[in-house]
Amino acid sequence: GGESRAYGCDVGQTDAVAALVARVQEELGGLWLVVNNAGITRDQILVRMTEADFDQVIETNLKGTWNVIRAAARALMKNGGRIVNVSSVIGLVGNAGQANYAASKAGLIGFSKSVAKEYASRGVLVNCIAPGFIETDMTAGLPAEAREALLSQIALGRLGQPADIAGAVLFLASDLARYVTGQVLVVDGGMVI
Repeated sequence: GGESRAYGCDVGQTDAVAALVARVQEELGGLWLVVNNAGITRDQILVRMTEADFDQVIETNLKGTWNVIRAAARALMKNGGRIVNVSSVIGLVGNAGQANYAASKAGLIGFSKSVAKEYASRGVLVNCIAPGFIETDMTAGLPAEAREALLSQIALGRLGQPADIAGAVLFLASDLARYVTGQVLVVDGGMVI
């Protein structure tokens, strides 16, 4: 019974994000929730990782979140809004071959905690979700051996589904989480316990 709209934007481009946020506010009459879920990987061991691969991951995953929150902050403060930033368990534990990705996702956690402290007095709640391995296009290409090794590390013995992450976002966006801010909700099937 609801309505949805899709908007495209390169979150790494500050001007594009500002224009998109202004458009969304104009078309929807305000802004109450921001979910920062843009993310890319450019995996490679550190000595082979190019500067461009490092910079591109940081620009999309971390600076993109900064761009969106910066553009949306006034509207969210006006409405007592919510911000949910999607990090990763890799930001908590690291992973070989993913130094750039781990840095961007760990940065999101610290960034979220800082923004939560800045905006709490304005009624804006800021939290982070740290998904484990979820059945998406990013995990579809895992070789069978790697998939089996990964599954052996997950207490529930399976990859998560996008709906598992959506449920966590819905919780943090709801009144059930009205006293939750600056937190990291790990949704990983028991991978990092």
